Amino acid sequence: MKFFLVLFSMLILNVSCAQMSSKPITEVSQNEINSVILVDVRTPAEYASGHLDNAENINWFDENFDKRFEAINKNETIYLYCKKGGRSLKAQQRLMSLGFTQVVNLEGGYDAYLENQ
Repeated sequence: MKFFLVLFSMLILNVSCAQMSSKPITEVSQNEINSVILVDVRTPAEYASGHLDNAENINWFDENFDKRFEAINKNETIYLYCKKGGRSLKAQQRLMSLGFTQVVNLEGGYDAYLENQ
């Protein structure tokens, strides 16, 4: 019984330490972009048609998606965006499951960013 109590406590602690967060892409400042790891999870063709400055393209559909994040410290702040927000949300969930602790989904995606320009 103690084992299950300890296991449950550890699970609660783990979940509370890694919170999913999001922010409208239109509220992100250039200073923020310069201080985080910015990742565009769209396809290379979408990325080539336009992207945010300093964004690295890591295609959500790439079979090596997880591997591309291996060199990144799991405590770094990562901002993710895609076309509208669906893929970046899935990518956020995936990275959180891999142990990344500060992953922010930029809501609205690149389309919202363009509309705000």
